[in-house]
Amino acid sequence: MKLSVIIVNYNVKYFLELCLNSLYRAIDQLSVEVFVVDNASTDGSLDYLKPRFSQVHFIANEENIGFARANNQAIALSKGEYILLLNPDTVVGEKVIVDCLDFMDTHSVAGGVGVKMVTGDGTFLPESKRGFPAPMTSFYKFTGLSRLFPNSTRFGKYHLRYLDENESHCIDVLAGAYMLMRKSTLDKCGLLDESFFMYGEDIDLSYRITQAGFENYYLPFPIIHYKGESTKKDSFKYVKVFYEAMVIFFKKHYPHYSVLFSCTVKTGIYLRALVALLNRMLKKIVGLSNSKENKSDQCFLVLGNEQMLQEVRELCRKNELNGDHHFLAVDEQTHPNGHLDLLLQASDFSHIVYDSDAFSYETIIRLISFAPVKGVEIGIYSVQTGILVTPQNSYL
Repeated sequence: MKLSVIIVNYNVKYFLELCLNSLYRAIDQLSVEVFVVDNASTDGSLDYLKPRFSQVHFIANEENIGFARANNQAIALSKGEYILLLNPDTVVGEKVIVDCLDFMDTHSVAGGVGVKMVTGDGTFLPESKRGFPAPMTSFYKFTGLSRLFPNSTRFGKYHLRYLDENESHCIDVLAGAYMLMRKSTLDKCGLLDESFFMYGEDIDLSYRITQAGFENYYLPFPIIHYKGESTKKDSFKYVKVFYEAMVIFFKKHYPHYSVLFSCTVKTGIYLRALVALLNRMLKKIVGLSNSKENKSDQCFLVLGNEQMLQEVRELCRKNELNGDHHFLAVDEQTHPNGHLDLLLQASDFSHIVYDSDAFSYETIIRLISFAPVKGVEIGIYSVQTGILVTPQNSYL
């Protein structure tokens, strides 16, 4: 068995369906097993997904046991030479996994690799390549110096912004959303630390991989990461869990700094929570909250085959999406650069919707990552699912 793919799900069944559809195209010629560990979802994920993906090994937990423990459940059952931890809110291209495996096969010192992650509007996610949150690195982040001097090799170590995102690099931290590792590396350095409920476990494991004598790499192969569908990043819950995970990391790996750093982190938690609360209040006052999610603001440029166009028209009618939509019968053969080949201003639309049967996932991701349009998000539709997935919503 070449590869074991492990996905932990919590209440994101439509995003996970899209993820699995893209995944199975990417592993079509490989010897692979796929595990989905469901952490007691309440959205009917298992009832929905099991009939659609009979080849997946589903593990149903009766409670939410956290990200680390859920991944460890599947790793213990896995048989692959390599382990890929993959988020359910990701979309991978047809070549990315093969390219990553080829890199690992030819770089014996590599313990793990991560990839270039972009959001649903094409924005590069800086956590794709990170340095370890050492005491001074964390201090520069908390004080805002890393934001002021992002390209500084001294102040910008947290997100390594001085490293070109379109080139391969040896880095410190692999992002848990796409974390490909050798099984033999895990046998040597151990599995994910279950002290971390969510967040921080990828940093901890990356640290232990390097301590075991291996190197971590960032590869510029793009994937979409819708990011945070199950935990909104402006919520107090996210801020609290994220920074408490950093406290656990520091107590474990930098014990001499733990008392001082814990006080700093707790202060940061409440300050960030206060800022998030004020931002939400301000948005409500000026009426800007979630403007992109309002139905009246949805305006689609839809690209695909005739059956897909017909189905999306009906979907728009059923969901009362009454924008000035454009429906164009095109495919990757006639328009290899998708919306970039058209005499239309992409910025006139809120979403560009692609037919995943007319365009490969590889092409869709390439177009969004290398030619993003500010404020315009990518939607993906398949006639096999009958569901339109966008970064903020799923329409059916």
